[in-house]
Amino acid sequence: MPALPDPRLDPRAFLRALYDAAVQRALPGQVLAAHLPPPPRGRTVVVGAGKAGGAMAAALDAAWPADAPLSGLVVTRYEHVPPAYRARSGRIKVVEASHPVPDSAGRAAAARIAALVQGLGPDDLVLALVSGGGSALLSLPAPGLTLEDKQAINRALLLSGASIGEMNCVRKHLSAIKGGRLAALAAPARVCSLLISDVPGDDPGVIASGPTVPDATTCADALAICRRYGIELPPAARAGLESGAFETPKPGDPRFAGHAVELIATPQQSLEAAAALAREAGVEAHVLSDEIEGESREVGKVHAALARAVARRGQPFAKPCVLLSGGETTVTVRTKGGRGGRAGEFLLGCALALQGEPGVHVLAADTDGIDGVESNAGAIVTPDTLARAAAAGLKPAERLDHHDSFPLFEALGDLVVTGPTYTNVNDFRALLIV
Repeated sequence: MPALPDPRLDPRAFLRALYDAAVQRALPGQVLAAHLPPPPRGRTVVVGAGKAGGAMAAALDAAWPADAPLSGLVVTRYEHVPPAYRARSGRIKVVEASHPVPDSAGRAAAARIAALVQGLGPDDLVLALVSGGGSALLSLPAPGLTLEDKQAINRALLLSGASIGEMNCVRKHLSAIKGGRLAALAAPARVCSLLISDVPGDDPGVIASGPTVPDATTCADALAICRRYGIELPPAARAGLESGAFETPKPGDPRFAGHAVELIATPQQSLEAAAALAREAGVEAHVLSDEIEGESREVGKVHAALARAVARRGQPFAKPCVLLSGGETTVTVRTKGGRGGRAGEFLLGCALALQGEPGVHVLAADTDGIDGVESNAGAIVTPDTLARAAAAGLKPAERLDHHDSFPLFEALGDLVVTGPTYTNVNDFRALLIV
């Protein structure tokens, strides 16, 4: 193992090492095999969806006994199949589709997945590989809805500032496969769901809109969310929700009896892996929370206030230290055309609040390697970020108002670029105070 970068001499490399440790902890190849059930007497059918889907399929194919039957289909985001599995695919077929807005490839994959689990018997096993991004990738509209309807609603939700739980409540009630419906289609086969959590609280019903677990939310909840955020619904969607025709299977439904749910990677585990690495370098680490939600720029301000208190007064923590947090913040888009995601928005809010505080360096990035829809996972803020931006003629406050963080951090050379990581435990934030 290479020596850890010195946090005082190379804070950028130190923060990047923490991010890499968090991602490593959540890689399917590292964690999936320990959660597998034994092969059944009958068939084993693999289905799944999410940004980690390709890596999960590869890990399962490698770990499953060579003499045990195995087949299935998993859908992941474009360019998210690990190169080794793409070059030499195994027993599980992996296809690609669009995220965060669904497309026809995702709809076709969802229809094939729904067909695969039907007609199975009680001796058969369905292994469901579920990770963040599955809500968009596993897109099979409810009866009467079109793909275009789902796309329009999804775009509106993404711009609205709704939390991931709220968005997925709406998504699963407008789906023919999410909200437990996939597992219901598989009855009477047993279903074992292997989940990588990307949601605050690790609720299996929220991860990828819970295709294999019963749903406690209701059509009335979905309608209330759409009213709260001004989401326009086509007539068929409104009618299905108002009448209850789009209601999801609920807890206690006998079709879920005997099913198993395994969380194989979570945000907290990744934060703890980063904390352990920091302590190896002699820097105390404090995990603030793995469930932080809220407007990204405001969350950035709060983190900055805490970092300033540590830097100036040694409260509530002594320096040197690193503050770690995860969860899923949101961006309410008020002006269109900007380039950037949640991490960039957080960092701009944080930098403006820090005002060049000496000794504070910040990394924020998404663990899937993509911040919004750009090519970067996130970026880094340093004590001289605002000064360097001013020297380059850049205006951080103006960029923040226009949700345009990517060009600023690109111009400063402060982007964190990883490419697809083949996992997803959502936001990772690390504030180093030395």
